[in-house]
Amino acid sequence: LKQVFNKDKTFRPKRKFEPGTQRFELHKKAQASLNAGLDLKVAVQLPPGEEQNDWVAVHVVDFFNRINLIYGTISDYCTEQSCPVMSGGPKYEYRWQDEHKYRKPTALSAPQYMNLLMDWIEVQINNEDIFPTNVGELGSQLG
Repeated sequence: LKQVFNKDKTFRPKRKFEPGTQRFELHKKAQASLNAGLDLKVAVQLPPGEEQNDWVAVHVVDFFNRINLIYGTISDYCTEQSCPVMSGGPKYEYRWQDEHKYRKPTALSAPQYMNLLMDWIEVQINNEDIFPTNVGELGSQLG
């Protein structure tokens, strides 16, 4: 289990919500509804009086944290050698393209692709212009 939480690997620390903020309270509500084993449709419904975009942002960050944890548990088994192509089965190959190093869609190994993807998502989540930390500011960016 130590190797799963090795900081030198692809595992990233969870993005935290500041205690005492409305986002923290929304996060607690989201966790409570998901942990209660409720119907998923009911669990993600907007609580009364809450901003929809703030609620969505909380779930996006939560989803990132969960995917990051899951990927961290399998990253030692999906290596450059064992997973030389990022694919979705035999019919689909995913290629990476960005504004920096990979200007054209480029075939990468699954670990390379996932590292770039997780880094990109983390940058988006930490971008105050996209996900401001002050409650109520998100509506103008996502709406």
